Amino acid sequence: MFQSKAVSHPAEVTVSNHSIDSQSLQKKPLENPIIETSHTNLVTVVLIDDQPFIGEAVRRILETETDIAFNYISDPTQAIQRAIALAPTVILLDMVMPEVDGLMLLRWFRSHPATCDVPIIMLSNKEEAKLKARTFTDGANDYLIKLPDAVELIARIRYHSRAYNNFKALNQAAATAQLQVQLIQTEKMSSLKRMVAGVAHEVNNPVNFIHGNLNHLHNHVESILNLIKLYQQEYPQPTPVIQEEAENINFDFIIEDLSKIVSSMKLGTERIRDIVKSLRNFSRLDEADKKLVSIDDGIESTLLILSPRLKSGIKIIKEYGDLPLIECYPAKLNQVFMNIISNAIDVLLDNPEQTEKIIIIKTIKTDDQKVNIRIQDNGCGMNAEIKGKIFDPFFTTKPVNQGTGLGLTISYQIIKKHRGKIEVKSESGYGTEFIIEIPITLNNVR
Repeated sequence: MFQSKAVSHPAEVTVSNHSIDSQSLQKKPLENPIIETSHTNLVTVVLIDDQPFIGEAVRRILETETDIAFNYISDPTQAIQRAIALAPTVILLDMVMPEVDGLMLLRWFRSHPATCDVPIIMLSNKEEAKLKARTFTDGANDYLIKLPDAVELIARIRYHSRAYNNFKALNQAAATAQLQVQLIQTEKMSSLKRMVAGVAHEVNNPVNFIHGNLNHLHNHVESILNLIKLYQQEYPQPTPVIQEEAENINFDFIIEDLSKIVSSMKLGTERIRDIVKSLRNFSRLDEADKKLVSIDDGIESTLLILSPRLKSGIKIIKEYGDLPLIECYPAKLNQVFMNIISNAIDVLLDNPEQTEKIIIIKTIKTDDQKVNIRIQDNGCGMNAEIKGKIFDPFFTTKPVNQGTGLGLTISYQIIKKHRGKIEVKSESGYGTEFIIEIPITLNNVR
């Protein structure tokens, strides 16, 4: 390897394939970048080497390649900051330099989020298997003996740069797809919640009117019945016409049943009011901010929405613990419950031969100020391959047009936003259990 030596040299030379006199480079140090690199180049190379003649040699190799922008950094102490600013697609890194070792720089690059994925080609004059293995262990993508053959160097630079650009494009596409997933599911749930809130509002007013008047109706009916009883006491012998009509309409039964009818109507309106309350609790359109709510109430609201599907022979077993109020985003958390319980219902209903269909819901408070929510079904379960993809966007085991593959992806993101975690336990033939854990308090979470 080239021996490290203390030399006076510039921190960086930036060129875009323009000629530099090698004699002038040797006579005096270059002070600043000469020409700015064009940002339109797809290949941006940064060479970090303390010896200027290496920088000049690599520059000469690349000067005829119009698609490659070359940047030279001779001061390793400035390498991290300058490399981040230049946004390279490939880094050529010398193994041994004064002040900062090349392998140390390699580890720094790999630990920094801006450069952790940038391809790094290590340059050395030693052909040693152990040394190569060490560089690859520390995160290098390639290893070349300097100075490498010009054709090989250019080919490797283009190869690694193309792979890196493809990797970035793939990540950007994945991020775009993820955003689309969020938008689609958010709009879907928003539409559902608007509809639920609208129905709840329209039903709430007339039901409250009926419920409020039932007390008056009950009092009026009791008054009329008391008057009839008084009349019967004062006139115990009705006329034949009245007696005949009383028998025709079964008057005694009406007297006995009338109060029961009013009481049943009152119970019915109270039930409708509870349903409306649960619908409004589920929608929570006005609760975009964090709030202290009851997790059990959220689950109950979700079960109420799904109650028509549960009537198909599915038994719900609820084991609620003594939970405090939880600081959370209520509407989003209800969305998680909806997605998981709906999937459990789908699995159970898709197996008509299964006689006993059960969903068990448990909530407990853990010792570390967290809440644990478990939703378990006794369906067919899933194998390891499906379980590994269960939270992937657009992954679904449902038939075409029956599933979007978005529900569990969004659920995962919602729980992550709550600084919690969600995991699935499942085995083919033994059902599936989703375990959600969220903190009781969300400090400084937005």
